[in-house]
This record gives sequence, structure tokens and C-alpha cells, in this order.
Amino acid sequence: MEQHEQQSPPSVDSIKGMRIDCLDKGFVRLVDYMGDDSAIVQAARVSYGAGTKRVHEDRGLIRYLMRHAHTTPFEMVELKFHVKLPIFVARQWIRHRTANVNEYSGRYSVMSDEFYVPEAEQIRPQSRSNRQGRGEEAFPAESAERIRTSLQDFQRRSYDQYEELLEQDLARELARINLPLSMYTEWYWKIDLHNLFHFLRLRLDDHAQHEIRVYGDAMAEIVRQVTPMAYEAFEDYRLNSMFLSGAEQKALRGMLNADALDSVEDESLREHGLSKREIREFRAKFKRLFHD
Repeated sequence: MEQHEQQSPPSVDSIKGMRIDCLDKGFVRLVDYMGDDSAIVQAARVSYGAGTKRVHEDRGLIRYLMRHAHTTPFEMVELKFHVKLPIFVARQWIRHRTANVNEYSGRYSVMSDEFYVPEAEQIRPQSRSNRQGRGEEAFPAESAERIRTSLQDFQRRSYDQYEELLEQDLARELARINLPLSMYTEWYWKIDLHNLFHFLRLRLDDHAQHEIRVYGDAMAEIVRQVTPMAYEAFEDYRLNSMFLSGAEQKALRGMLNADALDSVEDESLREHGLSKREIREFRAKFKRLFHD
């Protein structure tokens, strides 16, 4: 069987270990990784032991795998991150249960005096249309600064009490219980590429909370450099794609002409970035829309 040696993209060595700042005091850092685009290709072709010789063939295969949800080859790539983040962000993040996590422990160690304070433009009222999010308009500058000051005062009082309890020799696991969710924590987070793409698809969405989206943006930049072909496919077929329900397809049939696509030349579709195979698949989807 042909063996593929891992070839690091030129930019990876320069970002490995580099800290990307997030929010006011947080960061994301790539600690290590295993595999790259070539590892995805190698895993996909293991059934018949043939390796591709040209980069565009690797790219085409990776895009095919992503397009048709053949996810296993993407699991061959793993990335390990060191992340510093507010506790309330960590509690959202940990809902993604497909990673290996080891977090800083307030039972063993004294928690650091570091808290997240939103920037003034992020101090916003409750959204009228989204029960779990903030509105589009920020508070007036004076009001936002008063709120920021109030948050900082509470954080300071909470940490002062924490230190007083430690001085009284209260167990660290008890002394910490009144500390707020705005306190920063740290963890190591290791995950395979398939599940990382799922994380990013949700956390880069406009409806995700701003604070976790900042971390998603930082991680996406790292993934883009470790696996550029896979990330390009992820953007095209997952991040920037959409799902149509049965009812929406029915509505679309009522607005479109069944023969409309037949008059469109392949060359015109290629100008939109579709490959020859994608054009065939696109035409097949269009036919199914009117014949299902």
C-alpha cells in the first residue's frame, strides 16, 4: 500500500503554539495536530490502496467526501487546543461532547483574578425577537459604561470574598462556589476534524452568542491553515449551504419552471465555481425537485 508522508502546510509551523487573542483576556492556541489534507485523502483511498498524484485530485476527492457527508476520513485528523475562556462560554462549549477535555481545577488550585467584561458596543438590551440573545442596538455610551462598572464592582467584591475565605483556611472547593461565571478558566481541548467542523458550523452562525463566536473565528483561522482544502470544502458545503424542508421545496416548485435549468449552459454554471461532477449533481437535484 502506498504510504503518504504528512507534509505540513507552510503556515502551520508558524502558528503552532501561537496565541490568538480572544475577548479581553482569553486566547486560543494550537498545541499540536495529527494529520492534514493528505491524511484525509489517504484514509479515503485505503480501500484500494491507491494514492493520488496531483493536488487537484486530492482537492476534488475531499470536496466529494464533504459534499456527500462521507465523514470518517475527516476523523483521521485531530487538533489539540489550549483555550482560555470565561466560564459561561465554557459551559456553552462543553455541550459539544465529542472532544477530550481537561480543565483547570478550582479544587486543586487558586482561581486567578481575571474576569470578562464586555466591550461597550456589546452591552445591549434583550432582543425582542430572540429570547436567548441580545438586540442589535447597543446601549448609549454612558449607560453602557455604568453597566460595565457595575459588572467590574461585583467581580471585585466576589474575588475579595474568595480570598478572605481562603485566608480562613476554607477548602478551595467551597471557597470558589460564589465566584461568577465571568471568571476565566483554561482547558486543553482535543477533537477530530469532522466533529470540529460540526462545532464551527454551529458556533460561527450569526445566531451564536458573540463571545463563543469570537473563539470560533480564531479556531477557524487555525483549521484553515492546517487543512486548507478541507476547510474550503467545509465552507462551501456546510458553513455556507442551507437545508430546505419538504414544505420549502414544495413552495420552490411553485415558483420555478421545471424546464428552466435545461436552458442553462454548463459553461455558465462553471462560472459559479461548479465542477463538471457538481454540475451533474446540481442538475440531478433540480430534476428530483420536480419529480419527487
